[in-house]
Amino acid sequence: MAYSNSGSYTTGNSTKSEAQVCLKFPPKVSSPGLMALWSTKGQNKGTLGMLMEYSGPRLQIQMVVTFVLTQAIHSVLKHLRLPMFISQILAGMILGPMVVKGKSSLITSSDQSVAVLGTVGAIGYMFFLFLSGVKMDVGMTFRSGKKVICIGVLTVVVPLMACLITAKSLNQESQFFTNKRVFLAVTYSATSFPVIHCLLSELKLLNSELGRLGLSAALIGEIVALFLLTICQWVVDGLENGWKVVVSNFGFFTVYFVIVVFWFRPVMKWMVRKTPEGGQIKNSYLYIVIGAFLVSHKLAELLKVYIVFAPFLVGLAVPDGPPLGSALVEKLEPIVEGLFMPLFVTTCGMRIDFSYLKNYGSFAKDQVISAVVTNFVKFGVSFLLPFLWSIPIRDSLAFAFIMLNKGIVEMAAYSFMNDTLVISQDMFAFVTIIVILIASIAPILVKTLYDPSSKHVRYLKKSIMDCKLNDELRIIGCIHVPANVNSIIDILNASCPTRQSPIALSVLHLIKLSGRATPLFIAHEKQSKSPSNNSYSENVVLSFNRFERDNWGAVSVKSFTAVSPPNLMHEDICNLVMDQFTSFLILPFHRRRHVDGSIESEDQTVRRLNFNILQKPPCSVGILVEGQRHVKCINSRDHMHDQYPLANSSTYTIAMIFMGGKDDWEALALAKRMSRDKSVKLTVIQFKAVDGFQDDDGDRMMDKQLLRNVKENRSITYIEKEVKDGPETLTYLRSIVDDYKLFIVGRRYKREDPQTVGLHEWSEFQDIGIVGELLSSPDLGGKHSVLIVRHQ
Repeated sequence: MAYSNSGSYTTGNSTKSEAQVCLKFPPKVSSPGLMALWSTKGQNKGTLGMLMEYSGPRLQIQMVVTFVLTQAIHSVLKHLRLPMFISQILAGMILGPMVVKGKSSLITSSDQSVAVLGTVGAIGYMFFLFLSGVKMDVGMTFRSGKKVICIGVLTVVVPLMACLITAKSLNQESQFFTNKRVFLAVTYSATSFPVIHCLLSELKLLNSELGRLGLSAALIGEIVALFLLTICQWVVDGLENGWKVVVSNFGFFTVYFVIVVFWFRPVMKWMVRKTPEGGQIKNSYLYIVIGAFLVSHKLAELLKVYIVFAPFLVGLAVPDGPPLGSALVEKLEPIVEGLFMPLFVTTCGMRIDFSYLKNYGSFAKDQVISAVVTNFVKFGVSFLLPFLWSIPIRDSLAFAFIMLNKGIVEMAAYSFMNDTLVISQDMFAFVTIIVILIASIAPILVKTLYDPSSKHVRYLKKSIMDCKLNDELRIIGCIHVPANVNSIIDILNASCPTRQSPIALSVLHLIKLSGRATPLFIAHEKQSKSPSNNSYSENVVLSFNRFERDNWGAVSVKSFTAVSPPNLMHEDICNLVMDQFTSFLILPFHRRRHVDGSIESEDQTVRRLNFNILQKPPCSVGILVEGQRHVKCINSRDHMHDQYPLANSSTYTIAMIFMGGKDDWEALALAKRMSRDKSVKLTVIQFKAVDGFQDDDGDRMMDKQLLRNVKENRSITYIEKEVKDGPETLTYLRSIVDDYKLFIVGRRYKREDPQTVGLHEWSEFQDIGIVGELLSSPDLGGKHSVLIVRHQ
């Protein structure tokens, strides 16, 4: 049985469109299988043609074709630094009516097949809006400075006024302010937070100075745009339909707002309180929240609330961050970002048909002029405001392109208006050209104009060797897990801090960004009752504050917390190194072991972070491999001697392995600084090749000078050990490994020496050097710690 319906509609430029839809009943969903179809195929239809009559297999084939085509296009366009969004749009255009004419396309074989694919994409977009609300922190608007608020507001309001003035000057109709014109004007001038976040994430600029400014301004701009859209729609409704309709709509919106904010949000906060600190939220709570999000769509429809607001407002009501917000993002984001959104963007591209530009109407022409003027004004405002506040011209230009960027939100808005016949096909073709051009140009220009790593080049080189023994030594200690605290405190105690030779310590607690879109960088104030409002790093901060009190006058501590994506954590570290003029950076090793040598934990994210830092070190770097842990929990606030084993140890034995080279020079400088403590016994062991081979005369001269100073120092024990190859070096290290609590070695990355010949083929972690890896191996035995030093 087939059902057919046709009708005519009037668009903005009075052009009639006729639509005819044919549906077959009952619908075919699941196919009987390829073999069954092959045996019963008709005269004019092959097996594939009969298979495409079933919606289930047809949807799967459509998804496969869409993803294959998108990836093929992106494999070419990524070399031009174009985003995935452009590849998905182009894939849709290729599969759409503009390229594939008629009904014979695999993707557009019928109106029903396109409707199924579009429905799947639309559901994905609703989830996208929900997750965007979950990851947004509305509290940032209250914590933003006046300049950020000014940028966020003016980059929306000024372009909106310019758009309305331009549109009015081009059209002298008596009834100018309509819902359609207002909606288009706000869309042209709005700043979309999800689009800006996606751009900064792709360019790896989220936690850069310009990225943080852009996110804060985009969040404020998003809220301003939504507020203006709601107010303008109510005003237009009042002018067109009377103010009673406005009062009714306002009442319905208030009811929806009260339900979400004053009933649903307290319920979710109760769920968070019921979850133990650091624990995972119950799956039943997640199902309740997801169910409420699905119901919100129907509730918004009943209360006449704009349909796009519903999932976004529900997402905003969810407490961001762990445990609820992060759990929702971790469970839903992979399927939404990886499956639903590519399909949605591709279906938006399938709507584009540039053939309608041949006969465009006056309304489309006026709106295109208004859109172009609006974008130019928005770019100008976004450039002038930061430039007037002393931001360099290149950074101001990059910021303007960030704020101007267009993407999936704008494309979705225009597609929605096109589907509901609010705008005509020619108008839709014009605005999609603008979106595609801006989305293509903006990322390239931002990447060209702004490079946050360039300021690292201007940073004054500073290392431990450059610090005199009585100068203040500036150190940064990075913390990933609480157990890192005790090992770093041991190293600090061994570094001999005194009032005459103090240590300025900056503690950076690194936390993975989860369940929120905006990175955080928190400077903890000692005067505050709590280290932070969200109790980030509370135990870490308390432990180091106690360490500062126990070494009053010799150690000064500043505590920081960085909540950022793992692939961008090195930017937070480098920025802090420059801000604090740091000479030495301590990073924990990515693998931690139990006392018996078995692996306790291994974090590849930490390994990648360490490798990124070691590739371009902002200062001298030390990778700390923890030995036997002395503390079960850092929450204990009593028995200081249990936390700081060096404080009760009569002698702390340190061995510095010296083979020559810049890394070893830096390691020796640190070891000599530690040797001034009477409780520290330092031994410098030089591994000398039997043939006396050295690859650099300059290095050899420096080696001799440094070792001469060591031999003259009576507080340091010097041992010279001749070895002929790597196995002999390993044998000697195995014989002394139980005699020392800490080994300090140079990294000597990928450096081949006679002393290590034959060991590199067995290396698993070349990033810490062959000697550092040998001493860190459980096969060597011992309960010692290892500090691998890399010079700047």
